[in-house]
Amino acid sequence: MQTLRGRRRYIPEISSSNHNVRASGERMAINMPIQGTAADIIKIAMVNIQQRLDDLALRSLMILQVHDELIFEAPQDELEPLKAIVMELMPSAMTLAVPLDVELKTGHAWGDME
Repeated sequence: MQTLRGRRRYIPEISSSNHNVRASGERMAINMPIQGTAADIIKIAMVNIQQRLDDLALRSLMILQVHDELIFEAPQDELEPLKAIVMELMPSAMTLAVPLDVELKTGHAWGDME
């Protein structure tokens, strides 16, 4: 199996004579291209965003990735430029037949995001 970017994962479990192991391999084979492509997209976006932050000498920090989310820490005066960067670079990380939507939330703590 491979992602849209060509990253491969071999799944030998799919040939197992053990039904449970084979079923697990089949689930991996179905999920891997989708989940792997999502991982590729977020990694590309992270590299592109960090490059832009560096180019603009912003103090904002990309501090955490959780699945398909990126958490930033930013000074108040950089919040709008950071939002613009994320809204530009995340959906353009990979060209697909469907649009990639981005949702932004802000808050003083992760639990306070609005």
